[in-house]
Amino acid sequence: MKVGCIGLGDIAQKAYLPVLAVQPGVELHLQTRTPATLERVGHALHLPAARLHADLDALIAAGLDAAFVHAPTDVHPQIVTRLLQAGVPTYVDKPLAYELADSERLVTLAEERGVSLAVGFNRRHAPGYAQCADHPRELILMQKNRVGLPEEPRRMILDDFIHVVDTLRFLAPGRIDDVTVRARTEDGLLHHVVLQLAGDGFTALGVMNRLSGSAEEILEVSGQDTKRQVVNLAEVIDHKDQPTVRRRGDWVPVSRQRGIEQAALAFLDAVRAGRTLSARDALATHELCERVVRAVDERLA
Repeated sequence: MKVGCIGLGDIAQKAYLPVLAVQPGVELHLQTRTPATLERVGHALHLPAARLHADLDALIAAGLDAAFVHAPTDVHPQIVTRLLQAGVPTYVDKPLAYELADSERLVTLAEERGVSLAVGFNRRHAPGYAQCADHPRELILMQKNRVGLPEEPRRMILDDFIHVVDTLRFLAPGRIDDVTVRARTEDGLLHHVVLQLAGDGFTALGVMNRLSGSAEEILEVSGQDTKRQVVNLAEVIDHKDQPTVRRRGDWVPVSRQRGIEQAALAFLDAVRAGRTLSARDALATHELCERVVRAVDERLA
């Protein structure tokens, strides 16, 4: 099975390549436009020169069975379009694109071509978060905060807050009937944003503060007088009278803790089995992010 990895930045090198490089039956091919990076990463993985490609055309010509796209978001539409047109099942880092119209076009193209398209919402596969789907969820609260990183709204929401949006959608126990957005902006930069989703019997709150003084991610789901809390994807605390704490094992890889390994292997399993994956549900997350962007832009107008 020939698998291409396009873009060799931090996320590829730290999270995906350590998983892909050890999979039996996978012939890994790399592509980046930076020759020094291509040579260095290829050498570290002991890959022959024939599996190192300086351009996308050469990579596709190798006869790929699947591809992982970890290039910058700005070039996602161009790269993913080429792969889908070539009939290559494609896994791409979130977001599909910065503009909703581009994301819609890519999902439609994949469906028209009958080619798998998957978006890397790894938190759906993270063990701590996946376990929350089995817990009562009358109230859901997720915070993903940063230090000193106010940013232009569209990029902040599509690059980072999208994880919060997708997690709330994933855990919402019913149809979302109400969407409310609050935000603080200054000099064209987004400082914090709060998203409230509500439906019959539940409320979900997503918070991102880019000037919080701490880099943290905390998820809480509660209901029926119980609460489950997940701290930085590594520690699960169940509250029912006395709290009980479960921590990540010392030897659990970060890629598994964060759900990246599981997401990548689920994609490869689908390709092997000939199952076509749809990105239509991922597109719904992008649509909701667009509503958040527009609500913030109205505050800036």
